[in-house]
Amino acid sequence: GGAAAEAGQLVTRVVPAMAEYRSLLEELAQNITAEDLEQLKSACKEDIPSEESEAIATSHHWFTFLEKHSKLDRDNLSYIEHIFEISRRPDLLTMVVQYRTQVLKISEEDEVDTKLTRIPSAKKYKDIIRQPSEEEIIKLAPPPKKA
Repeated sequence: GGAAAEAGQLVTRVVPAMAEYRSLLEELAQNITAEDLEQLKSACKEDIPSEESEAIATSHHWFTFLEKHSKLDRDNLSYIEHIFEISRRPDLLTMVVQYRTQVLKISEEDEVDTKLTRIPSAKKYKDIIRQPSEEEIIKLAPPPKKA
């Protein structure tokens, strides 16, 4: 049956991304201790009702909770990137960024125009780094050699 084969192809396209996403969460969860979880929960307390937050006992529960509140999705990780950043967890942040760039193929260049970008990158500061003026360049030039 041709239809079944086509359906099969469709599945292979969708599933790996989901599987990758699940394994990312799994990996993150393994690196989040109970204390870490408290810190992460407090980092997002303005977005999450505290009474609900108190019920969260595991990082898996936390991820599910964020998904339910539309703060987390297979292709929307900017919120947890932000949380890991303010919780000073570069290790977790790195995992997410790696997933985003490798699996989703969304690099900082692609995101730099969107308001979702929270990762400080050189791009954000490129306007601040001004070019030296001509006078400064002349000052920097080696003195002319005496003939």
